[in-house]
Amino acid sequence: MRQKASKKQEHEEEGEEVDERQTCNPIDELQSHGINAADITKLRQAGICTVMSVLMCPKKEMVNIKGITDQKAEKIFEAAQKIENGGFCTGLQLVEKRKKIKKLSTGSTALDTLLGGGIETQAITEAFGEFRTGKTQLANTLSVIAQLPVSKGGGSGKVVFIDTEGTFRPERIQKIAQRFELDPQEVLNNIIYARAHSVDLLNTLLLQAAAIMLQEPFTLLIIDSIMAPFRVEYSGRGELAERQQVLNKVLNRLQKLSEQFNVAIYMTNQVTADPGAAMAYGDTKKPVGGNIIAHASTTRLYMKKGKGDQRICRMYDSPSLPEAEVVFQLAEGGIVDVGD
Repeated sequence: MRQKASKKQEHEEEGEEVDERQTCNPIDELQSHGINAADITKLRQAGICTVMSVLMCPKKEMVNIKGITDQKAEKIFEAAQKIENGGFCTGLQLVEKRKKIKKLSTGSTALDTLLGGGIETQAITEAFGEFRTGKTQLANTLSVIAQLPVSKGGGSGKVVFIDTEGTFRPERIQKIAQRFELDPQEVLNNIIYARAHSVDLLNTLLLQAAAIMLQEPFTLLIIDSIMAPFRVEYSGRGELAERQQVLNKVLNRLQKLSEQFNVAIYMTNQVTADPGAAMAYGDTKKPVGGNIIAHASTTRLYMKKGKGDQRICRMYDSPSLPEAEVVFQLAEGGIVDVGD
């Protein structure tokens, strides 16, 4: 029997989705505050699709949009501030805002406990490690679980999957969907997939994702892996500064997407050798991307190989969770607890 929501559940979930989308004021609302339709179209083409994204956009970036002058930018910002409250709030008000945050289950109780309940929305979770440590398998499992109702550890939303390494396999998604008694075809239909061969295409896809998320409820955006195109296009120390600058802009765009649309960002990352650590008898592997990616990621997970199909996950960095380590297992149905 494939899982189907009852009529009552469907209506409740539809109500939740509508409420969430209503919190994202579309860019078209600026028109009622004196901004002409032609300028709104220019903003949308630049990937600025909501009023909040206007407030998040630096002025110098906005005036770089063809046809947007300093005066127009000022007028646009003033109109956006009338619609959205981009100023201070009390700690108590922030607590209320954070009640909208969802936590997506990973499929493993041990891993969920390590994460304080699961992968958070409005945050970037980075998983790094060597090949075959379970990073992509976690991405696949999350792609299915994100579509489950909130009461079952999901987010009742669709998924954006950006693949930079060519490792996405629909067959794996179908197997994981069967584990959760979901219709594999419907699950695949709810995953918006794109292959990103370059940094420019990755940027373009993120702009498109913003427009798509405004139309339909999404819960999760996956990039597997974030650094692959950067390592190909930028090589050597001579291009390092430029690479980090471009990377910072991509990560900043991801942060804005997560906050605007209440989606979880899960990205995998590669590792490189750290010769200095060997001298101090430390771990000889470190994540690629340096301090830029370290500061942008809300939660960082270090994935390592264990015995057989077992994998080890260590909480590498988090603003609220303690450093700890758990063991989980890779199975046909995705990420599971050891012994399941």
